[in-house]
Amino acid sequence: MKATRRHSIDGREVRVYDGLLKANDLHGLTAALQNGPFTRTEFARPDTRAFLHWVLTISIDAATQLPVYQPTLAAAEEFAGQTAHRIYRCYCNHAAYGDMLFTHTDCAPGAGELTALWFITPEWNPEWGGETLFFDSSMDAQVAVSPRPGRLVLFDGSLPHVGRPPNRICYVSRYTLAYKLQPLKRDPAN
Repeated sequence: MKATRRHSIDGREVRVYDGLLKANDLHGLTAALQNGPFTRTEFARPDTRAFLHWVLTISIDAATQLPVYQPTLAAAEEFAGQTAHRIYRCYCNHAAYGDMLFTHTDCAPGAGELTALWFITPEWNPEWGGETLFFDSSMDAQVAVSPRPGRLVLFDGSLPHVGRPPNRICYVSRYTLAYKLQPLKRDPAN
């Protein structure tokens, strides 16, 4: 497996993968998740707690049954080389025009955690916006990743990033499926 694009921001990687998911798997996944019990309980940072967004929590057991699970693990292996990772959280975000989403990180610097973010809306027009932006340490945008259907973006979870909501002319929701991965602890005796 090879990344479609690779970027480095302050020495931390962002990789984009296309073509890992069949169209029928994408449509089925979106149909199943969009009818799930989303709650408006998620927030980006403690100081943005007043601005909640929609999330659907997915159990680890269910996450391992999704058609994106094996491609996620394969991409993580390609990304991290000798460091094995395990999934510790999975969820689906829903964003629509008018939602307020904030820049955040998914883990502390040096934690070694990865975020695998799947764009699962089956149709997307570039005029609709919805890009995920990645920032450097001075909070200057460095990389924009378009939410193309079935695209995976895998990145160091300590990179500041934000998923922008769709533009006014977009009448569909932007769905992203996130797998949070942490490095496996190695037994020092081995």
